[in-house]
Order: sequence, then structure tokens, then C-alpha cells
Amino acid sequence: MGNQTKCQKFNRSAGILMAISSISSPYGIGTFGKAAYEFIDFVKNADHKYWQVLPLGPTGYGDSPYQTCSIYAGNPYYIDLDILVEEGLLTKSYVLSFDWGDDILENQSYVDYEKIFLSRFLVLATAFENFKSRQMENGCKEYDDFVALNNDWLEDYSLYMACKAYFGYSDWNKWDDEVKYREPAALLKYKAMLAKEIEFWEFCQFEFFKQWNKLKNYANEKGIEIIGDIPIYTALDSADVWVNTEIFQLDEKLEPTMVAGVPPDAFTSLGQKWGNPIYDWDAMEKDNFVWWKKRMEKSAQLYDVIRIDHFIGIVKYYTIPAQCPDARIGEYKIGPGKKLTDVINSAIKDKKIIAENLGVAIPEVEELLKENDYTVMEVLEFAFDGNSDNPHIPYNYEKNSVVYGGTHDNETLQGFFNERNDQELEYAYDYLGTRDKNLIVDHVFRAAYGSVANVVIFQVQDVLKLDNSARMNFPSTLGDNWKWRLRSEQLNETHSNYLKHLARIFGRK
Repeated sequence: MGNQTKCQKFNRSAGILMAISSISSPYGIGTFGKAAYEFIDFVKNADHKYWQVLPLGPTGYGDSPYQTCSIYAGNPYYIDLDILVEEGLLTKSYVLSFDWGDDILENQSYVDYEKIFLSRFLVLATAFENFKSRQMENGCKEYDDFVALNNDWLEDYSLYMACKAYFGYSDWNKWDDEVKYREPAALLKYKAMLAKEIEFWEFCQFEFFKQWNKLKNYANEKGIEIIGDIPIYTALDSADVWVNTEIFQLDEKLEPTMVAGVPPDAFTSLGQKWGNPIYDWDAMEKDNFVWWKKRMEKSAQLYDVIRIDHFIGIVKYYTIPAQCPDARIGEYKIGPGKKLTDVINSAIKDKKIIAENLGVAIPEVEELLKENDYTVMEVLEFAFDGNSDNPHIPYNYEKNSVVYGGTHDNETLQGFFNERNDQELEYAYDYLGTRDKNLIVDHVFRAAYGSVANVVIFQVQDVLKLDNSARMNFPSTLGDNWKWRLRSEQLNETHSNYLKHLARIFGRK
């Protein structure tokens, strides 16, 4: 199959990156509720075009949205409880009776994932019981239609979640062999035994997508487009691997033989061992990447723009023997390249792609990006090493790119400058035209907005000029990641006017 269509390009514009989990909320974590709609209004009032979110899937151990237990399901934490109250499925007093972990630490609010895990599903289970009572009396065509329309993934995911709870939340490849290996008789047994639990997980997905679709429609009506994020790999402990073991590099015990990561570089001497199972690309190619086609079709329904994380892995992917403690021992292998991007382009139709191309420059990657007209990424935090050929410095940008101040994996801009001494920042001072650390973030904004890059996106933490206490993720660590939250009223008209001014001055309205 030839390359059917080149990817759509961006007009000159700007956007803001904020995870759903970071939206202000009285219930411990951001949701699709009132504050999310208010954020869309904020983006609109700032004359910006895009809201970029992190992956929306259900998180597991470590709470990373890049290690989800399903590529299709949504995170039940994001279901807004006040909307369930409005629907008559919960009472406000019941919701308020739980501890959502909303303590203020150092004048900053963080997600307490342990408290969320212990409380959220109890509340959702109550909503489910009330929904079931109502459904038995009156039926619910919307719910029945949702289950039928999504049965290609929903049944497997809901069974996976029900079994996971039944087996004490252990990984699926630690379950009893009969269900671990998906023996047909065992699947029937567990579907019957866990029927109510399965239906609960279906209900959670029904509410998630009902709320998300309404929120996205509101954004689109306001002229705001949603940029979604697609991790290239899936987590081992996921419904996707459990159901599709034949397209991953697993041994006869269904343990990974090779896992994903990146080799050592200037930032880490051990490299990064992510631990995701590696695809069996040869097996995937036999049916012309149907798994990927379906995945991208679903993503194109969820988002207006799709960012593919670690795009390099489509062309050349780094494999690490699973038993190795770090990423020093590993090798690059050739990926499917154009064969897969042809399938992706066909699946997404008129949606746009941002290819996360950060890391080692590989000629074959550059060639494929240009062939598909995919929009590439630049990050200003990487720009200030003094090398004139640095691709992240604005005078080297191409139009078909999106420039970030920093991403979810980086320090905040204020944190970046606070943590470095004058000698380290000499080139940044010269380039940005100030040595004042209280002003320098504004100069970074002007450098980005004034560049030729078609799109500029900043994290909301950088709009607020917060230090590294607001950093979202420290790669290759477990602990204080994915926790930062916006406080109520923290983002205000002063900030939207500032962004509107930049959009007007630099032609990004």
C-alpha cells in the first residue's frame, strides 16, 4: 500500500500543555468537570488554539500515564463526581465524606494517588449500583449502544480489570495459568463468576467517554483543538498484551525476552530501561499492522491532533535483554518505518501528527518525517549549549515544527534557570538578552512565540513561572511524579491577557 496522504500541517498558532490530572478539583485529582470547561475558556480568551493533554489511559503502579493498562480505556479517576451528582447517581454529602488527600504542602497542591485509589472506586461503585437500579427500571439505550459499539476492546479490558482485582492486583502473567494463558473454558468461567465486576468496569468507561466527548465537543465549538499523546509502547501489565501475546516478544511463560528503553547518553550514564515489552514487528506485519490501524483510528476519534511519543522507535528501536538491570547492554534494530506510517496515515485521515523526535539524530528518521510531512518537536531548554548547529535554538527551526519551553519530562523553565549558575547560563543570557532570573522566562516566551515554528506550546506551570516543585516528571524514577495540581484561581485573567498579547504581537492569533 502506498502512502495515501501526507499529514495535515499546522497554521501559525499557540497552545498550552496541562494534564487532566493537574486541573483544580476538590476531589484530589483533575476531572472532566467545571474546571476543565473553565480551562478551555481560558485558552480561548488567550487567543490560543490548542490544549495538549497527557495520555488519558488508566494508570497503574507508578501512576504514569505512559504506562497504562489499556491503550483504549480511559482513566476512571477523571470521571467528574459532581456530574454524577447532577445525574442523580451520587449525593454531594456522600462524595464529601471521603478523604481525597487535598492537603496543601508548601502552598502547593499534589495528587495523593494512594488516597485516590482507596476512595475513588468505592464512590464509583456506589454510582454504579444506583445506575443499575435505574437501568433495571427504565433501561439505558445510550449505555447499551456504548457497550455494543466498543465491544472490540471493552469486553477484554473489563474482564482484565475484574480478574486483576480478583487476583489481588497482581500482574496478569502471575495469575492462574488457565486465565493467564486465556484458555477458552477459563475465560467463560471468569466471565460468569465476575459478571458484576465486569459490568462495573464497563460502566466506568461509559461515564468516562460520555464526559470526555462532551468536553471535547465544547472545546471544538470554541475553536480549540485537543492534542492527545500516544505512547509508542504498551505496559506489560495491560489488557493489550494479555489479549495479544503473539505480537510481543515474550517467552513461553509470557515473560518479556527483550524490553524497551534508550541507551546511555549525556544525561544518564546507565541509559533508561523502561521495561515495556518489544513488539514482534514481523508478526504485526503479517496482517498489515491491524493492531496499529485500530489503535490510531480510536485515537483519531479521541483527539484532533495526535502526538506520537518516541517516534524514533518506529524506524530504529533499542532493545534491552529483560534480565539486564539497566540499559547499557542493548542494541538498535530496524523498525517497520514507512510500512507503519502508511497505515497510520490511512487510519487518522485528516488529523494532524506531532512526532516526538527528541534524542539522537538518525538520518532515516529525518527522511521518514519529511516524507510524511509530520510536524517535529523542538525544546528551548535544550537550546543553550552554545553550539550553533543545535536544532533547538530558534534560528535553526523549520516552519513545520512545534516548539516547547519544556515538556512534562523536563524541569519547569523557572526551575531550569534557578538550578544553574551564571557560568552555565552565559550563552542563555546572551541569546535571551537578560541576566535577570526574574525576567528570563518572559524572554524565553518571546523567543518561542517570535520563532518561525508554526506552533508554540508551553506548560501551564511555565505560564505561572513556577519552580521545580511543580515539575511533572523525573524520567527513570518512581515517586514524586505526575502529582502537580493547579490550585483554584491560580490561573487568571492576567495570565490570559499576557498570552493573548504574545499571540497578537507574534502573529499567532
